[in-house]
Amino acid sequence: MFNGHGDDLYKYQGKVKYNFSSNIFSHADLSGLKQYLCKQMDVIANYPEPESYALEQMIAENIGVERGNVLITNGATEAIYLIAHYFARYHHSFANPTFSEYEEAVRTLPYSSHDAGNVYWMCNPNNPTGEVREVEELTTFIRSGEDTYFIVDQSYSHYTKQRVLNPRQMVKMKNCILLYSMTKRYCIPGLRLGYIVADKLMIDAFRAMHPAWSVNALAIEAGKYLLEHDIPNFPDLDEYLSETRRLRTEINKIDGAEALDTETNFFLIKLKKGHSKDLKEYLVNHFGVLIRDASNFVGLNSHYIRVATQLPEENDVLVDGIKSYMSQL
Repeated sequence: MFNGHGDDLYKYQGKVKYNFSSNIFSHADLSGLKQYLCKQMDVIANYPEPESYALEQMIAENIGVERGNVLITNGATEAIYLIAHYFARYHHSFANPTFSEYEEAVRTLPYSSHDAGNVYWMCNPNNPTGEVREVEELTTFIRSGEDTYFIVDQSYSHYTKQRVLNPRQMVKMKNCILLYSMTKRYCIPGLRLGYIVADKLMIDAFRAMHPAWSVNALAIEAGKYLLEHDIPNFPDLDEYLSETRRLRTEINKIDGAEALDTETNFFLIKLKKGHSKDLKEYLVNHFGVLIRDASNFVGLNSHYIRVATQLPEENDVLVDGIKSYMSQL
């Protein structure tokens, strides 16, 4: 598994006060979920469902597909590795810069021959750029690639006002596989819940490779609670994206930094001087701010960082920190 993800708080021994490094909102109200899970602790005394059929049924009803179109996984990351290994003998390509785990999963494959067909991986909205591809354009692209399987990761679909692919329509296209992350939707990265949506035959093929008890009993209970209550764990989306625009505007006033366009709550910052690793360490040590060093995304370099919008007062600390760093150069 790739070790260059954001949210690496564990490296800094309590120094971090403001976390901008993960693409989720750091102040989600999880109090109701915590209270619920405290009452469900007895489930740890028994094996969970070998396959999470009840939760899959709830997700299917929520998005308007059949249960056979859904497979629950231990986070979207397990789904990525499962899909990569199913298509082990295929040629894989990527819409870079994008989430590094797709390519990392393919690197683990044991085969040197990739002549069985083609697989194209993309993230929409895209991590790390925040770009959202237009639905009609993307649908036409998928339809035109009859000899290609398209893996479209829509884990950030709740963080944009732009239209994304509709699972009810896409399950009819046998060459399209959608990925989703309840981790991102409900800001629960420690619970590891994701799912795949695809044609039933494709889901059956993935299920045949899927290890039993992949998702633990507490995570399953959490998923049920979150779907039943559907509590948005970030501010009103219009307000949240408005704050993102304000944050980008303030960063663009800093000599040496350029906040790039985005259609989500996270975005890249291009450093016109200095380096991403140095800025990351400076912000942690002097401001208690953790950012994502984006230099290890394919297509980027040591002049890029990524941040996700937080509370206005925290965003102001980030701006002050970048401004301070640039003034030293």
